[in-house]
Amino acid sequence: MPAAPLRFKRVLFKVSGEVLMGERAYGIDPETVSAVAQDVKQVLETGVQLCLVIGGGNIFRGVAGAARGMERASADYMGMLATVMNALAMQDALERIGVSTRVQSAIPMSTVCEPYIRRRAERHLEKGRVVIFAAGTGSPFFTTDTAAALRAAEMNCDALLKGTSVDGVYTADPKKDPTAQRFDRLTYLDVLSKDLKVMDASAISLMRENAIPVVVFSIKERGNLLTVLTGGGVSTTIGEPA
Repeated sequence: MPAAPLRFKRVLFKVSGEVLMGERAYGIDPETVSAVAQDVKQVLETGVQLCLVIGGGNIFRGVAGAARGMERASADYMGMLATVMNALAMQDALERIGVSTRVQSAIPMSTVCEPYIRRRAERHLEKGRVVIFAAGTGSPFFTTDTAAALRAAEMNCDALLKGTSVDGVYTADPKKDPTAQRFDRLTYLDVLSKDLKVMDASAISLMRENAIPVVVFSIKERGNLLTVLTGGGVSTTIGEPA
């Protein structure tokens, strides 16, 4: 059990697809996936109910495909399929370390995973299973950030934790601008008015409407998921005004 009390009892953990690349330029790095799975197991052992949404940018990004001349809806569907591949990779890594999981896809594909059914997903969480939501919302023109926000609201989550390659929200991309400054706390309106590129506007608006805080942190530092859940570490919290 963690030394400090847990901030939330049920959370949705959003992992960007780029994180799963590790140090590679493309695809899935098995060692990185296994490391993230260990972090998930560590949190699950505290009794927290956990569901996941994983992006697909390490394999295919619909917006980028559309920018290269593809029809946007087709490109987005390809991106959704990429998230299913990532979800299955994460399921494999979790099952290998003894964590019971279910993958639910917004696009029915019964051969490899369950269809998304809200009540069934809730029962899985109550039984201590990790539910991995795949294929975004099942509709084009929506990002996996919006899918994460939607599932967090549907699952009555206490928070949405977004694990990225940087330790919070900055005034600019810290990888490109060394003078960028990190925010400790932001309101939903701050993110929208400052046009901060942490999540798209529809995702932030959905979190605001349901009063679900968003915590952005670096998943590259091992054990950081549990650290953030106990109120430690470096992160940015997006929520209602203090």
